[in-house]
Amino acid sequence: MELYPAIDLRGGRVVRLEQGDFERERDYGTDPLEVARRFTADGATWLHIVDLDAAKGDGNNRNVVRGIAKELGDRIRIQTGGGVRSVEDAQQLADAGVSRVVMGSAAVREPQLVDAVAHIVDVAVGLDHRNGEVATDGWLQGSTLTLTDAVIRYPAASAFVITDISRDGMLAGPDVDGLRNIATLTTTPVIASGGVAELGDLRELRDVRGLAGVIVGKAIYEGRFSVRDAVRALQA
Repeated sequence: MELYPAIDLRGGRVVRLEQGDFERERDYGTDPLEVARRFTADGATWLHIVDLDAAKGDGNNRNVVRGIAKELGDRIRIQTGGGVRSVEDAQQLADAGVSRVVMGSAAVREPQLVDAVAHIVDVAVGLDHRNGEVATDGWLQGSTLTLTDAVIRYPAASAFVITDISRDGMLAGPDVDGLRNIATLTTTPVIASGGVAELGDLRELRDVRGLAGVIVGKAIYEGRFSVRDAVRALQA
């Protein structure tokens, strides 16, 4: 199983949000490139980068993403989400060296857009949910689309990123049973996101059939465990 250590960007800084709330931001005051270097040196083979400014429609951090890809792209693959709303957005990220883009709200509104973008770069469909209902617009709006319907809706997707909003950034533990259930409904790789607090959570997720990876952010930044320890836990 792959580890996707997360780098959330806002104004060129590394931050973390609790439950996607911009009013509950923790600024880690760290150079994103230096964080990416450290994660790569510790054995990560993927990075999960979220452009919070682009997601909010308030500029973007694509130059930061490009800089990371330019220096580290021969050693690590980059998965990037936040504000990917068009073919042009995806093309810019592909040109910047990104291996996979994550599309959330735009994919829910226009499923055919995933097909178009998939001709340019691999697409992970981000399914951020509350109690099984996919949310959009920065997690503020319900979509009436359920997870069980969504995972059969995107044949061109190379992966699904499943985020339990209630757990994201809260160190509350992942929804293992829910992930186990959803992974049985699709042959597309599922990447878990939200709630990981300790190495035991990773070991539990590692044993879920159909899960291909897990995104971890706050637990790493808060020193619960290192990227190196997480990689080992997922490969054991």
